[in-house]
Amino acid sequence: MKTYDIIVLGGGPGGYVAAIKAAQNNLKVALIEKEVVGGICLNHGCIPTKTLLKNAKVYKTLNHASDYGVTIDGKIGFDWTQMMKRKNLVVKKLTTGVAGLLKKNGVEVFNGLGNIVAKDKVEVNGETLTCKNLILATGASPIVPPIDGLKEAYEKGFARTSREMLQIEEAPKNLVIIGGGVIGVEFATIFSSLGSKVTIIEKLDGILPMMDDDIRTQYTKILKKDKIDILVNAEVKSVKTDKVIYHLDGKDHEVKADSVLISVGMKANTKGLEELKLKMERNAIVTDDQLKTNIDHVYAIGDVNGKYMLAHVASHEGIVAVENILGHDKKMNYGRMPNAVYGSPEIASVGLTEKELKEKGVKYKVSTFPLLASGKALADNEKDGFVKLLVSEQYKEILGAHILAYNASDLIAELGVTMELEGTAYEVANTVHPHPTLSEIIMEAAHGAIDKPIHI
Repeated sequence: MKTYDIIVLGGGPGGYVAAIKAAQNNLKVALIEKEVVGGICLNHGCIPTKTLLKNAKVYKTLNHASDYGVTIDGKIGFDWTQMMKRKNLVVKKLTTGVAGLLKKNGVEVFNGLGNIVAKDKVEVNGETLTCKNLILATGASPIVPPIDGLKEAYEKGFARTSREMLQIEEAPKNLVIIGGGVIGVEFATIFSSLGSKVTIIEKLDGILPMMDDDIRTQYTKILKKDKIDILVNAEVKSVKTDKVIYHLDGKDHEVKADSVLISVGMKANTKGLEELKLKMERNAIVTDDQLKTNIDHVYAIGDVNGKYMLAHVASHEGIVAVENILGHDKKMNYGRMPNAVYGSPEIASVGLTEKELKEKGVKYKVSTFPLLASGKALADNEKDGFVKLLVSEQYKEILGAHILAYNASDLIAELGVTMELEGTAYEVANTVHPHPTLSEIIMEAAHGAIDKPIHI
């Protein structure tokens, strides 16, 4: 019987990072993964969708080549098969790289379904492994809600979750997306850019409910400008073989579809963990800020703890869990976790929204700066969007930052670092930003938080 310091159950961005971190600290580690290392993010989520988003953006840009003084003879087209091939090659390269890193660091990988016998015993492929510490990183799966006809449509392949949508053989002509969250919006961007007629049906009063309201409002306008139909306060009643029936404004309506994307959320993968008798809330494992569960020496990271279903949060949780196993006193600060939506343009945020600040009764100041006033944005012909800083009224400490802009996901890290250092708008404004760059919009917004922006 093999014994390990840590057994990690699940090889996604939380699990494999935890395994590598532990091995780098001279712990004996086993990683159990039933599919391919990299988890949903690398294989069926973050990476493949971002690859397809880039494909779609190139196609969209070429169709507007004349805006840049570029002439193209003949019709611009796309080859979905080749797009999927590129996506698969990118995924393969990264998963192979992760497997190589695990081997390089001495992590023993077991490909199979782990069955928990006790908190210190796991069976895999007929072999029993024992451990001093157990890290659960089993992820989450898409929810298929109890809508009339949806289960049957899913079983027939007419309705799909994001996982199946990434394997389709051709782009749909009429795509209906149930749910206006991050996944739904990103797929809407991909297929609308390729010419599909896309309809988003959202039960709440707007898309992207966790984002700042000003961002949501402006982004909705951008999506509608791209001819994406967005139906809010609408409830899907049934799914037929060629259409979706929804209820809006007291009446039933229908919309034509040759494919339906189910994008209403994820549920934690906790099946098979019953033996541990873990404390659960909302079908997810309860953890403290050190990722500890109610069972000694058992930790839960990533989607399975239901806190933030984001790959980078899972990775950081993996590192924090290992640090605590090593005897350090490390804690998660979920108030500084960045979020991103990889549409066109992107959305990125960190910290509190204006609505949350109002609910908490915090005195704050708002400063915004539009891309229209950025020389780099104009040169790049990417004029849609703005940056919004929320700072404390007295000391101008950064409380929240929200960016709607191309490359927003790259820009947000500067503000995350500022918040980690408990920095203020003064430090950001006094940091010289290179010109011309998009990053100058952050500096300008910081000047606005203190006094006034320079260029508006």
